Amino acid sequence: MTAGNVHDCSYADALLKHITAKAILADKGYDSDAIVEKIEAAGALAVIPSKSNRKIQRPHDKELYKERNFVERFFNRLKHWRALATRYEKTVESYLAMLHLVCARLWLTLPSSS
Repeated sequence: MTAGNVHDCSYADALLKHITAKAILADKGYDSDAIVEKIEAAGALAVIPSKSNRKIQRPHDKELYKERNFVERFFNRLKHWRALATRYEKTVESYLAMLHLVCARLWLTLPSSS
């Protein structure tokens, strides 16, 4: 849990510490040589589009990158819960508890695949 004014890249090392994925999908905000090198050193494919100001554009798998929309849509559904979107909870523990409750509620309302 981070403050709202902290850039996501500052916690990328902690997030990538124990990765076991075959590919890591991220937006342009994570386009840094250090992050890409860490992902590739872990044996995963970095699917991160290059920033427009990068002198040498890195290629990325555009079809695989489209899968990011599932995560983006999930965050959009979380933001429908006003208490989460505006962070009414004062403590990290309370906020995470609310997040768990909302995630459980969303999971329970998923259409069944049977």
